[in-house]
Amino acid sequence: MRARPLRIFFSALGIAIGIGAMLAVVGISTSSRAELNQTLDRLGTNLLTAAPGKTRPGDEAVLPEESTASVSRIGPVDSVSATGSVEKFIYRTDHVPAGQTSSIQVFAAQTELLTVVDGAVHAGSWFTPATAAYPTVVLGATAARRLDIPGVGTRVWLGGEWFAVIGILAPVPLVEELDSAALVGWDAARSYLDFDGHPTRLYLRAAPTQVAAVRAVLGRTVNPEAPNEVSVSRPSDALAAKQATDNALNGLLLGLGAVALLVGIDIANTMVISVLERRAEVGLRRALGATRGQIRSQVLAESLLLSTLGCAGGTLLGVVATGLYAASQGWPVVVPAGAMAGGLTATLLIGATAGLYPAVRASRLAPTEALSGT
Repeated sequence: MRARPLRIFFSALGIAIGIGAMLAVVGISTSSRAELNQTLDRLGTNLLTAAPGKTRPGDEAVLPEESTASVSRIGPVDSVSATGSVEKFIYRTDHVPAGQTSSIQVFAAQTELLTVVDGAVHAGSWFTPATAAYPTVVLGATAARRLDIPGVGTRVWLGGEWFAVIGILAPVPLVEELDSAALVGWDAARSYLDFDGHPTRLYLRAAPTQVAAVRAVLGRTVNPEAPNEVSVSRPSDALAAKQATDNALNGLLLGLGAVALLVGIDIANTMVISVLERRAEVGLRRALGATRGQIRSQVLAESLLLSTLGCAGGTLLGVVATGLYAASQGWPVVVPAGAMAGGLTATLLIGATAGLYPAVRASRLAPTEALSGT
């Protein structure tokens, strides 16, 4: 191998690229999954929502006004809040034509809403019991951008009244409808916007181990007279998300077999060429008394060493590629130890298998035939 370093380098490089590509794909996928799991853990997997469904004739159902209080009495429920749809429109000024609504919905919001949905205020502040009773509004991130609101303190024209913008929300990943909404206090909506007090969506947090149990009784609790008219969902369906990422990762790991096959072809080609180039050397060794087993051992040892060098280089390439990409995305860097160990094991096994035919072929060369072919 020292006598032909360039050939060995390029052969090992081919193996390294294959192993590195496999590890990079698995490492990036695993890092992405780790980031997803951290995000889900941070946002919580115990958020449930309840909204009006359809009545038997097909009309839009209505949730009772006392829905929030009823749900709060469920034992495993930690917190609950609600929003109510307000049939009003919001404009940047009172001179904007009535049809140009910017597709912004207006909701009445209870003061506990931001805590329940794990939202955050980007600028300004959220409603307090005092500000929720006055003509104030908190805008979602998208709504503020559509209205071209420079910051808090700006006035907007809402339902024929001037409302002061007291806050702008950061994006809310689990409740995306809030991003493009204008939120007013529950009492202010009643006083200034003719809000009827019926919630249109309930948000609640349940004990993580009791989410399924709470979900089963939520419809009957929200509307005991017509539980079938309540639509219950779980926007933070983390179990399905985790299962999907696990399945995706398992699918990527199946590519290890294809990579190993390519590595084996590369090793086999390298070793066949090596035997052809060294016919004279093999013949001389056989003439000096080397047995067929010693010749086979020499070729197999070279094949395994070549596989080890390529695998070590590929592992380094895969780890570096994963680290660079994950760092650029702000993800945790995760390279599964099982993938690295599996790559090494598979490469050695394939290397030994691929080197077996050249080893047998070399050991069968007669000394006179090998020396006469030089």
